[in-house]
Amino acid sequence: MKLATLKNGQRDGQLVVVSRDLRQAVIAQPFTTLQQALENWAHAEPVLSQQYQALNQGQVPEAFAFDPVAAAAPLPRAYQWCDGSAFLNHAHLLQKAFDLAPMKDERIPLMYQGASDDFLGPRDDVPLPEVNHNIDFEGEFAVILDEVPMGCPVEQALQYVRLVLLVNDVSLRGFLLHEVSTGFGFLQAKPSSSFSPVAVTPHALGSAWRNGRVCLPLTVTWNQNWFGSPSGAEMSFSFADLIAHAARTRRLRAGTIIGSGTVSNLDCAAGSACISERRAIEMIEHGKPLTGFMNFGDRIRIEALDGDDQSVFGAIDQRVVEASS
Repeated sequence: MKLATLKNGQRDGQLVVVSRDLRQAVIAQPFTTLQQALENWAHAEPVLSQQYQALNQGQVPEAFAFDPVAAAAPLPRAYQWCDGSAFLNHAHLLQKAFDLAPMKDERIPLMYQGASDDFLGPRDDVPLPEVNHNIDFEGEFAVILDEVPMGCPVEQALQYVRLVLLVNDVSLRGFLLHEVSTGFGFLQAKPSSSFSPVAVTPHALGSAWRNGRVCLPLTVTWNQNWFGSPSGAEMSFSFADLIAHAARTRRLRAGTIIGSGTVSNLDCAAGSACISERRAIEMIEHGKPLTGFMNFGDRIRIEALDGDDQSVFGAIDQRVVEASS
């Protein structure tokens, strides 16, 4: 099943069911928002699945063309957004390039709690105050959860995954090192994140959902130039690990989003999903970074294609612009 949220002038938008090929949609019934559906998933899932099947079979007269430009983030705002760093290769590259101290314990995933009150849609501009804040994109996978109990063990964590989607976790590298050094974590370094037009149930991913990982390449293009297609299969920590980590001392409410962190592969030929990683590779190979950060007017596109070269989640495709004063 594939779900999206259309902008309708309300903060939480209008939930719609989207066809497998992302071409058609229908207003979801009787659930008006994705948050409402998540909080009543046992009832909502079979009802929405029935609408999804009918839509794919061309049996919905009220279906209309799905326009990702009209889409908000599947959850335009969420009660909680926790972003992990599940690809240790990414951390190792940055440690080597910039002579950073290694992680104290690589058996425990890193995670921060980000802003979740103002997510951006897949085609929305990314408004930022200064171009000299070292603007970076970060291509990630993420999951949306049902209620997760406190102390949830890893072995049970995946049963709470309801939907999977893509993220552009925008980062301002100019703030990052200072904020990390304070010991309190990210704030100004992490403005609003952007999400794919469509969120997909694990079942609809088929064999691409394995071992708590999205086993698809995540293709990133910057100003229409290929930047990377690293695979989500190389997560060092699965989503089960990340969920259990987040729930160790608290329960997670329905609608919590958990991110994978920047997708990164051991083979550098796969490219990168963020500028910072490419700069790290350049530091290692050439002794200095050669790639600059983003400028106003730059465009970033993030998309995952299946084995038939069909877009699974739709594309995040957006410009970075100067915020109006």
